[in-house]
Amino acid sequence: MDDTVIVGVDGSPSSLAAADVAAEEARLRGARLRIVHAFARPADLDPMIHGVLAETEQRIHERVPGLDVTRSVVSGDALTVLRTESRHAVLTVLGRRGRSLFGDLLLGSTSMQLAAHGHGPLMVVRGRPDPHGPVLLAADGSPAGNAAASFAFREAELRGAPLTAMHVWNTWSESTPYEDPGDPLSVVVDLDQLEQRHRNLLEGVIQPWATAHQGVAVQQRVERGRVRQTLLAATREAQLVVAGARGHGGVAGMLLGSVSQALLHHADCPVTVVRTLG
Repeated sequence: MDDTVIVGVDGSPSSLAAADVAAEEARLRGARLRIVHAFARPADLDPMIHGVLAETEQRIHERVPGLDVTRSVVSGDALTVLRTESRHAVLTVLGRRGRSLFGDLLLGSTSMQLAAHGHGPLMVVRGRPDPHGPVLLAADGSPAGNAAASFAFREAELRGAPLTAMHVWNTWSESTPYEDPGDPLSVVVDLDQLEQRHRNLLEGVIQPWATAHQGVAVQQRVERGRVRQTLLAATREAQLVVAGARGHGGVAGMLLGSVSQALLHHADCPVTVVRTLG
């Protein structure tokens, strides 16, 4: 994988904000930045886009002097172009909205698909992040979650930020059998044992990465509640949230889980989705 950060830019305010974030991510990594604009048909190529891209590059040079920046205008639909570009990137960055009358529908058609089918981590710039907040890791013990943990620890280290590793569980997600379907699970299982099991799971997820990144201050949070709502509430105090593309409990054949989808649509800070390849 090349040492390059890719950012998709279409001239919208959201994509220009994403370019600023991508430039900072490239600076942190000592990487190059590649600004990409895709157009499906010649008629879709706004004559002003070259000027917008040039202005974006100039602004980035002023904000991050010395950063290696290139830009390109590529023929093809945005998903195909960005998916191809992501093969050569350590990180791909997008804004939450683009030049579309349908607003968040563009997020669904590009960012969601890229999160599921792209190569490497995808960051979607959204919300109002707390610059002093932690990097928030949504941890579930799945293979994609372990890849997300690796990314989150490195990101926290690069930013000089603490890391909050959060694991949310509830009795509805448990598979412990019981004979009377009318009884709530809390009546027939030991909740203390369940919680300890989830604490052990979280400890197992973060321990290897905490050892490898000993300079990162780590807070472990194990909470019982609704997974998506609890994680979304935690994003209000974070500067970035990191999640795997598909975790435990995902539907077979679905490459992007419901938690990742909820974060991409509703988080109050930028979201990075990390998927495992193969």
